Amino acid sequence: MTHSLVCPETVSRLSLSARPDCCGSRVSSVLNRNTRQFGKKHLFDQDEETCWNSDQGPIQWVLLEFPQRIRVSQLQIQFQGGFSSRRGRLEAHCRCRREVGWEIPCHLFALTTCAHTFPVPAAEVDQLKVTFEDATDFFGRVVIYHLRVLGEKKE
Repeated sequence: MTHSLVCPETVSRLSLSARPDCCGSRVSSVLNRNTRQFGKKHLFDQDEETCWNSDQGPIQWVLLEFPQRIRVSQLQIQFQGGFSSRRGRLEAHCRCRREVGWEIPCHLFALTTCAHTFPVPAAEVDQLKVTFEDATDFFGRVVIYHLRVLGEKKE
């Protein structure tokens, strides 16, 4: 059965062992280093009023590390209109097999605030990295209200 693979209170990578049911996450940057207002936790909190806001830069990314292998079927992203990217890349890896993983090109991310769903080729992985290139914002900032990874946990 397909369901969200990221828990609402996604914890930092360093405290992953304290919450084995959750994944760890990292982001490329946070606007003005203000993690309280714009940090990565807002990617997963399901609150329409909060968001992750990157700082300036040519490439922004979100890395998710899961405590077990997962089978991803879809990636859902909701951007702030005007703060998305023209190109993106999804990389998936399996640490236990030391595979390079695979990449799929994401088509032009729309400039609207509606959620976009991207199908993902079936594979068992424990790391996902979403990279945003060629931002639509002049300064290279990306703003995401929701990031959902849908699929199944593997035992």
